[in-house]
Amino acid sequence: MFDQILFPMDGSEPAESILDYALQIAAEHEATLHILNVADTSRDSLIRVQGEVIDVLEQEGRRIVDQAAQSAAEQGIAVVTEVLQGNPSTTIVEYSKQSNVDLIVMPTHGRRGLKRSLIGSVTERVINTAEVPVVTVNPDRDRPLTYPCQHVLVPTDEAVVQNSR
Repeated sequence: MFDQILFPMDGSEPAESILDYALQIAAEHEATLHILNVADTSRDSLIRVQGEVIDVLEQEGRRIVDQAAQSAAEQGIAVVTEVLQGNPSTTIVEYSKQSNVDLIVMPTHGRRGLKRSLIGSVTERVINTAEVPVVTVNPDRDRPLTYPCQHVLVPTDEAVVQNSR
């Protein structure tokens, strides 16, 4: 069902905690897992070391995707890694289109209130703009994640239900 799965990795604890779940999905579907890190161009990242300009965010992004790719390879999962510069949500969606991705797997970060309003949610923006399904996973859970899911909750809006009758 899914041949190409995208897993954006930002090196955060939530992303690290659901890597195994993304690997489970890829293994179950014998899919290629695309591991993408986006070096956020809204942040300063260039430094000069011995006369050479180095992009710290790209360097860190490469380390993050290489480490995740090693986990995938150890499980026999085909993997593609990429580190790109740009706005994270826009770049994730554009990459998914260009790479013919069938599914995007992302964590939620659990921000609430003012902090969420000020910082925003990359995951939310991807959900609202991606042309493919996005599986979001709350990393703050009491039980381990297993794929395939045994129970799925599909929330609906009563107005939608009434209009579809």
